[in-house]
Amino acid sequence: MSKFKDGVIKVVNLIPYGKIVSYGQVALYLGLPRAARQVGWVLNGLEDHTPLPWWRVVNNQGRISIKGSKHSAEQQRQFLLQEGIEVSDDLTFEIERYRFIADGEFINKTRLDSSYLEMVSASLPYSRYFKKGL
Repeated sequence: MSKFKDGVIKVVNLIPYGKIVSYGQVALYLGLPRAARQVGWVLNGLEDHTPLPWWRVVNNQGRISIKGSKHSAEQQRQFLLQEGIEVSDDLTFEIERYRFIADGEFINKTRLDSSYLEMVSASLPYSRYFKKGL
């Protein structure tokens, strides 16, 4: 496996039950804030029976946008509903209500570099994806 794929799997496995992240957040948490599309490719390429909660990774606009995958949008919707995430029939939801925000424990587990975190919090709009005071 590639380092990037290993990282995607690690981050997605750390997303708590009943929470979601965007593809871009996964990329951000890997230290590659512009690699959202590649995150999608990794998740789409996983084996069918991988015990990874791939359904917790969604479009940042608050909708399920899965296409060209062995999994369907309705399947993702059902998994999210089972976790208590309210998803409308049109596959939309209130992303901010369920969004996971990285905390200190998550940062330690992902081993994000402190200089990267300082750069993100100082100059990027992505800083809202990290709890204050990290």
